[in-house]
Order: sequence, then C-alpha cells, then structure tokens
Amino acid sequence: MKRTYKVSAEQALQRLKSGNEAYLAAKTGRGDISPEKRKHTCDYGQQPYAVIVTCSDSRVIPECIFSAGIGELFVIRVAGNVIDDHQLGSVEYAAEHLGIRLVVVLGHDHCGAVDAAINHDPEGYIKFITDEIKTAIGDEKDDYKACCMNVRHSVDMIEQSFEIHTEEEHGLRVIGAMYRLADGKVEFCI
Repeated sequence: MKRTYKVSAEQALQRLKSGNEAYLAAKTGRGDISPEKRKHTCDYGQQPYAVIVTCSDSRVIPECIFSAGIGELFVIRVAGNVIDDHQLGSVEYAAEHLGIRLVVVLGHDHCGAVDAAINHDPEGYIKFITDEIKTAIGDEKDDYKACCMNVRHSVDMIEQSFEIHTEEEHGLRVIGAMYRLADGKVEFCI
C-alpha cells in the first residue's frame, strides 16, 4: 500500500535544519521519547518525515543531531554510509509505504571507514565497505574531501536507482550532508 506524503521534501529539510540548530545549543536531548509517544506510535504506526542514511559511528546519532523523537526519522545505518541493495530496499520502503519525500545521506568527518579505504587494505567483510568507498573516492587522500565524495557517490546511487522527480509534488528529493564531529554542525547539499 502506497501512502501519500504528509511532509514535502522542503518542509522536511527545514525541520532538519531547525532541529540541528536546536541541537547545537542543547545540553540534553530534545526529541519526544515519552511513554505516551511510544504508545501512540505503537498503536498508530510511524510517520517519519525524512530518511537519514548515515554511518554506524557511535558519535553520529541522527535523532539527537536533528532534535527528533520517536517516529520522526527513518534511519538507515551502515559503516561508511555506503549503499547496496539492502539500503535501497529500505529507502524504497520509506518512500513508497511511509510517504517520505526527503532522503539525506549524512556523512561525517573523521570517518573510520573512509580512513580504512584510504590508508589500509582490510580483509574480511570490511573489504565490501572499503571497496565501495574506494570506488567513490578514487585516489583522493584528503580525509574530508574523501568523506564528501563518498556521500556524493551514495546520493548518486540512490538517485540512479529510483525515479527521482526533483521538487515535483510527489518527487523524492535526495541530498547529501556532512556532520562535523567537533561542533555538531550539519552542512547540507554537498
């Protein structure tokens, strides 16, 4: 069953930006995690306004970064914020069944997965992640530039995998963003 969207991509982006501004000044979490909210989302389902594809890094917590509570964000986490069929399936579910119009690929500086792709040749399952990042960054050695290139690559993969209608009434908007670990600021549209 397809759901109609309740929040446009532009409205969702504004909510994320204002949430990040609140986060920058906060000393404690601001999202609604109350027992009432948990019960409400259990009884009536989730109605997130944005998809956030981000790294598994424990310092990157989208609900905190955007001052969001239970049921507000559909978060997909994987080391290095890389995209494969599993992440694409999750984005597709969020867009088609939850009616979300905005997908944000949120990278961050000082990313261990990007560092591993630049400076190491890991083995095992990690190699699947670093090989995808190497495809995204080529020979780039600058950590921050490589992180940005990796985000752009994931945005491109999502856009190429879906019928993206930029800013049409029912279009899905996909943008990149970078989170700065030191100060908590998010820079959109990289």
